Amino acid sequence: MVTALALLTVKRDSINKVAEKLADTDGISEVYSVAGKYDLVAVIRVKDNDRLAEIVTGSIRKIEGIESSETLIAFRVYSRHDLESMFAIGLE
Repeated sequence: MVTALALLTVKRDSINKVAEKLADTDGISEVYSVAGKYDLVAVIRVKDNDRLAEIVTGSIRKIEGIESSETLIAFRVYSRHDLESMFAIGLE
C-alpha cells in the first residue's frame, strides 16, 4: 500500500467543487479543507506507485481550479489510533 498527501492550492471560488471532485476519485480516501499555505489536502491510498502516478499526473491535473500542487509520499505511519486498536483486540 502506498500513501501520499497531495497539498493543493485552489482558486478561491473553486474549493468546494474541487474537493468534491477529488473525493469522488478512486484512490483518494479523504480530502481536507485546511488553513495556511494550501487550501486542500488529499489523502491518496493506492496499491502501488503506478496507480499513484496515474492519480497525481492524470486525475488530479485534469481537475479545473487547481492552481498548484505538491505531493508527499509517506514512508511510515505513526498513529496512536492504530496502535491503540492493535492492543485493544479482544478487550471488549
